[in-house]
Amino acid sequence: MRLPILIVTAGLIASFSSVSAAPLTVDLMPAADNPPAPQMGDNLKFNSAIRNDGATPLDGLIAWILLLEVDKGKEQPIDLEDWSAHKAVTIPRLMPGETVRTEWPMRLIQSGDYRVAIGVAGRDGSALTPSPLADFTVRQKPVVESQRVLPIAIGVPALLGLSILFGLRRRFF
Repeated sequence: MRLPILIVTAGLIASFSSVSAAPLTVDLMPAADNPPAPQMGDNLKFNSAIRNDGATPLDGLIAWILLLEVDKGKEQPIDLEDWSAHKAVTIPRLMPGETVRTEWPMRLIQSGDYRVAIGVAGRDGSALTPSPLADFTVRQKPVVESQRVLPIAIGVPALLGLSILFGLRRRFF
């Protein structure tokens, strides 16, 4: 059942279909091999299952991924340009009882708290069917890693010291 929403602004009336109780089910789950504590630069995957629970075929479906930052004071939708190259899929026809599964890869660009969802709508203007939200947190990646810095921090002064010592030795001995 669609619930129409009427908006009256400056004398114009627009009617939009809200989220419907269409015979479509959209599930979203994080992939089992996602890192348990992801940080910037890691890759995550989300798996969706779009199922036609109705008695008639659904034609011209479009599914897309939605990403929201939910850090307090920074609440906003995120442009997926850098996060994912896989932003949408089209499903030409979904038969009754049929399920289409899609994997949504994402590269983590910025630290913070996020929510991801999948939205599905019909090309014919049918209502939006959203998936449940999946929350995740991206940790800040340390810029300086001690395993890479320590050899340089010790090695460079040691090499300089040895160079100077051998230079002095040649000069005076």
